[in-house]
Amino acid sequence: MLGDFTSTLVGPEAPRCFATILPHRLRRPCFARREKSAKSSAQTRYTACGLANSTTETETEKDASKGKPLFGLVDYVTDPILAVLDDLGATVLLFGQAMTWLVRPPYRVAQLMIAIEFIGAGSLFIAGLVGMFTGMAFTVSTIVGFRQFSAEGMVGGVVALALARELAPVLAAVVVTARAGSTMASELGNMRVTEQIDAITTMGVSPVQYLVVPRVVATTIVLPLLALCFGIAGMFGAWVVAVLWQQIDPGIFFDRVQSFVKWADIRMLLVKAGLFGMIVSTICCKKGFYASGGARGVGEATAKAVVASIVAIFAADYVVTTIMTEI
Repeated sequence: MLGDFTSTLVGPEAPRCFATILPHRLRRPCFARREKSAKSSAQTRYTACGLANSTTETETEKDASKGKPLFGLVDYVTDPILAVLDDLGATVLLFGQAMTWLVRPPYRVAQLMIAIEFIGAGSLFIAGLVGMFTGMAFTVSTIVGFRQFSAEGMVGGVVALALARELAPVLAAVVVTARAGSTMASELGNMRVTEQIDAITTMGVSPVQYLVVPRVVATTIVLPLLALCFGIAGMFGAWVVAVLWQQIDPGIFFDRVQSFVKWADIRMLLVKAGLFGMIVSTICCKKGFYASGGARGVGEATAKAVVASIVAIFAADYVVTTIMTEI
C-alpha cells in the first residue's frame, strides 16, 4: 500500500493526486495562503505601474467632492465678474501707459499721420453715407408723428437736435468701430501672434509708443470731425425728404434748425465724439495687443473688440448725456 502511495506521488499526476489524497482541512490553509500571496503580488504590480486601487480612489474622490458643489457655484458666479474686472483693469492700464508715452520723445509723427489718414479719410465716405440715410429715415418717421398735430414745420429743428446730441456722435463712433477699430484689433493681434511686437521690444522700442499711441490720438482727433460730417450729411438727407419730397417751406425748416440747435448741443457732439474715439481706440488696441492663440485667437479678439466698443459707446453716451444735460 505504501508502495502504491509512493508510486502515485512520483507519477506524472503527482500534484493532482496528492491534492486529492490530502484531507480537505489540510488543503484549505495552503490554498488560502496561495490565493493571498497571489493577491498581494498583483497589488504590488499595480502599485509599481502607478495604478492605485479603484476602491481607494473612489473613496478619495467622494471625500474630495463633498465641498465641490459650493465652490463650483462660487466660481460660476464670480468668474465672469473677475474676468470683466480684469479686462477693464488691463484696458485702463494700457491707456495710462499710452498717455505716459504720449508726452515722451521720440514723437511718432509719421505713424500719427498714417493713422489719421486711415481712420479719418478712409471712414469719411461711409460716415457721410450712413448719416444721410439716417437723417432721411428719421425725418420720415418724425413727419408722420408731427403731421397728426399739423406741426410738420418743426421737423427740421427736431432732426437737427437729435443729430447733434445723440445720432451723429454715437453712430459715427459705431461706423469707426466697425471699419477702423476692427482693423486695429486684427492688425495688432496679427503682430502679437507672429511675434512682431516682441521683435519691436527687442530692438529697444516701446510697442505702446510705436503702435498704440498714434492710433489712440488719431481716433480721438478724427472722430469729432467725422461726427460733424455725419451731422451735416444727416441734415442734407432731412432737407431732401422734408423740403423736396414733403413740400415743407425751406424758410421754416432752417428757422427751426437755428432756433432749436444751440452751441451747447454742438459742444456735446464734440465732447461725446472725442470721448468715444478715445474709448474705441483703447479697447480695440488692448484686445489686439494682448491677443493669443493664432489665427483663431486674432479673430476672437477682433470680434470681442467690436462688441465691447459698441457696448462702451452706448454706456458712455448715457453717462455723458446725463452729466451735460440740464433737466
